[in-house]
Amino acid sequence: MPRKPNEKLPNNAGELEGITKAAILLLAIGPERAAKILNKTPSTKAVEEVTRELASLGRVPKELQAQVVEEFYGISIASEYANEGSLDYAKQLLMGSMDPKAAERMMGQIQTQVQRTPFAFLQRAESDNLMTFIQDEHPQTIALIVCHLPHHKASEILSALPMQKQIEVIKRVANMEQTNPEVIRDVERGLESRLSNMLNQSTEKAGGVPTVAEILNLTDRATEKAIMEGLESEDPDLVEQIRRLMFVFEDVLKVNDKGIQAVLKEVDNSELSLALKTASDELQNKIFKNMSERAAQLIKEDMQYMGPVRVSDVEAAQQRIVDIVRRLEEAGDVVIEGRGGDAEQMV
Repeated sequence: MPRKPNEKLPNNAGELEGITKAAILLLAIGPERAAKILNKTPSTKAVEEVTRELASLGRVPKELQAQVVEEFYGISIASEYANEGSLDYAKQLLMGSMDPKAAERMMGQIQTQVQRTPFAFLQRAESDNLMTFIQDEHPQTIALIVCHLPHHKASEILSALPMQKQIEVIKRVANMEQTNPEVIRDVERGLESRLSNMLNQSTEKAGGVPTVAEILNLTDRATEKAIMEGLESEDPDLVEQIRRLMFVFEDVLKVNDKGIQAVLKEVDNSELSLALKTASDELQNKIFKNMSERAAQLIKEDMQYMGPVRVSDVEAAQQRIVDIVRRLEEAGDVVIEGRGGDAEQMV
């Protein structure tokens, strides 16, 4: 049964619908990677569904998030084996030559053997987490680890170490002979326990409208437009909430100078003075440098003698300017740094 919006999530990932798992996975991998996935997803309907689900997700317990990521990881690994024609091919052979239940039991044993590659758990760790975790280990321990990791992962570890430690590790790798399996298992158990403790200290992530806005801010313009148009036909209020968070007043800093000048043509001086009341010095300077010296001086004087104003009035003035920026961007009269995707690079 599909999950109702904002319904409390279960503790077991097995109780989740696929669309909810997809939303949790996007949340887990962060806005930049999520935006890249949305950009490459061919089905507009699927993108709309997962975006809507993400907006209503709420707080996701880290245990549930870990289950979803682990399931996705398992599926990804299985897909790789299928492409390589190894584990999947073995499964086909077993299923075609013996009782299905017996074949499943044997496949379980094979999978266990495959997964018991020493230090395999480190291959699933993010590079940043892995380096934070491993950099203070003894060179001999690091040498033992890199000998059992894929070359690209071992290279990441070595390149991030201080030069002297790199040399120590390389010398030990070069001189390493057969290592007692029990020693490897002892080192592996200790490392896995410490890494698990470190990762469990991470905080829970939450979905919701702010997360959707952050992801859509990083997608290309065509993807964002398609998603928003699809959602608007079903939930215009949600679309308005997302739009309000996608581009805030301080983001005017990302508008190119020509765009700033186009925006200023549509803003009254009194409204601009009010909007700049709480703006950062950096944003104020960007605005002033795109005005005549006389006009900038008038705005500064208005702000100086304005006196106390309600925060709600300032925010309303800022939002009206944001609406102008978004309208001009839609018309192609404004360029916002970091938006537009590879297809809209400036030359």
